[in-house]
Amino acid sequence: MEDSPARSPRPVGLTSMVAASQVLGLAVIILMGAWMGQYRGGIAWESETLQFNVHPLCMVIGMVFLQGDALLVYRVFRNESKRSSKILHGLLHALALVLALVGLVAVFQSHQRQGIPDMYSLHSWCGVAAVGCYFIQWLLGLGLFLFPGASLPLRSRYKAQHVFFGVFLLLLSLATALLGILELLLFKIRDGYSNFVSEGVLANILGLLLVAFGAVMGYILTRDEWRRPPLAEELALSMDFKNLTEDESPVSPH
Repeated sequence: MEDSPARSPRPVGLTSMVAASQVLGLAVIILMGAWMGQYRGGIAWESETLQFNVHPLCMVIGMVFLQGDALLVYRVFRNESKRSSKILHGLLHALALVLALVGLVAVFQSHQRQGIPDMYSLHSWCGVAAVGCYFIQWLLGLGLFLFPGASLPLRSRYKAQHVFFGVFLLLLSLATALLGILELLLFKIRDGYSNFVSEGVLANILGLLLVAFGAVMGYILTRDEWRRPPLAEELALSMDFKNLTEDESPVSPH
């Protein structure tokens, strides 16, 4: 009977931090749903006014929660094959992108129905920039890392940029969500906001939960010791490639 491959032990503290991120992310979604349902009348795609409420809910589910979970794949699934992790990573990003597009369609259609101008606020500029860059990032990741078309040197050179923009886009999405919460409050309850009305308090708590979610995610993603270690077969492939390139490189004369 062959020995099973050695499994990488889960680092101390990683499980609790990942659990905290999931609790915070779900709390954000629940609170956003409660806000739209309790104070903004609910969600209805065919309604002139309620269609807008699809937008914030889709955005926090897609561009915040699912995007964050996609970034956690390589921390959580430490002993699965690299390809399986890549597929799950890409699928979560794809689902987040679909929800973001639904949210964009909802807000633009809602504005058109109500005669509200588009694309004048900082929130809208940041939001379109985030979704546009997210789509480009997803396409590049799909073409360079998941499909076998890209060469290993090209993937190695782009990997650092891919990781950086993944974290940056999550932070941009969180900032855009905070701007959107403030913008909606100023539009809907401008006169009562300073009086600590219940809707304003709920939205402020929602904003704090988004900040806490971003802090936990940032902590997880910046801990080098929590990175997914390469499996034995991945190390072997890496060494084979290194030896191959070294053998093919010209040798300088002595």
